Order: sequence, then C-alpha cells, then structure tokens
Amino acid sequence: MERKLLLECQRNDRNAQRKVYEKMAGRLYAVCRRYLKNDEDIEEVLADTFYKIFTKIDQLQNPETFEAWARKIAVNECLQKLRTNKVMFISLEENFSHSSDGTAENISFEKDIMSLLSFLPEGCRAIFNLFAIEGYPHKEIATMLSISEGTSKSQLNFARKKLQELLVNQNI
Repeated sequence: MERKLLLECQRNDRNAQRKVYEKMAGRLYAVCRRYLKNDEDIEEVLADTFYKIFTKIDQLQNPETFEAWARKIAVNECLQKLRTNKVMFISLEENFSHSSDGTAENISFEKDIMSLLSFLPEGCRAIFNLFAIEGYPHKEIATMLSISEGTSKSQLNFARKKLQELLVNQNI
C-alpha cells in the first residue's frame, strides 16, 4: 500500500479511505469467508474491520506491513464474531452430513478447497484457518479462542480428516 495513501488515511481523508477500501475489500472479504459462513456476518465483520483499520491506522508503524496488519485485524474480528456467536466446537465423535451441489467441476482448485472448508463446522474451520493458512501455533490459537491446546490440535486433526473425506467424495 502506498505510504502517501496511508498518511492521508491517518488524516481521515475520506477519498484515501475509499481507495484503501476498494483495494483491500476483496482480500479481506476472502479472509472473512474462510472463517464465517453467513454473508450477513461477513459483511458485519468486514465493516468492523475497516472501522478498526481507519480508527487505528495511526498505530501502524511500518506501511510495508499494512496488508498483513489489516488481515490480522480481519482474523481477530472474525474470531470475536465466533466468540460472540458462542460457536461450539464439535465432539470428535459427532458426524455431520453435507451435500454436493456438483459445481466443483469447472472451478479452480483453490475455490474447490474454499468451498470444502464451508462444510466444516465454524469452530473447526477457524482452527484450520488459523493453523494451516495463517500459520499460528496451537498455543496461540488456544489463547485466542479460550480453549486448551489439546482441543486446538484435536479440532485441527478432525478438520483435516473431514477435508480428506470431502476431497475423496468430490473427486478433487
């Protein structure tokens, strides 16, 4: 992100904020989509994310890290939404069903994987995203979600197994 544009955002320049929003909205929406299923929740979290970005942008020390900083805010807002919604982690013995709409054939592998993530319960999906995509260690995930480190590990294992099953069933 351009240093000048970020400085203008620090001065509450609405045009600069709009430009930053236009550049980042799609990327941050994709981050939120990995954690949340409901479009209304995603839109709410995205709005909260941009509010936090623009009200705390003066805390950004290095403009080169803006995108990572913004993504971290989005992840934290998603986790807060999951906590607010009191997402329960599933029992490892619990089974859940899924249905295929058959649209996976002509879309990219990444979209296939992202659509498969939507079949995971929100708690498992959050842990999978935090560990496999965002790179957080289990200890930090446990702290972020107020769960034990063992729960984080077992939910990640459960998510991986379910994703493997879904991949086999989708022939991806």
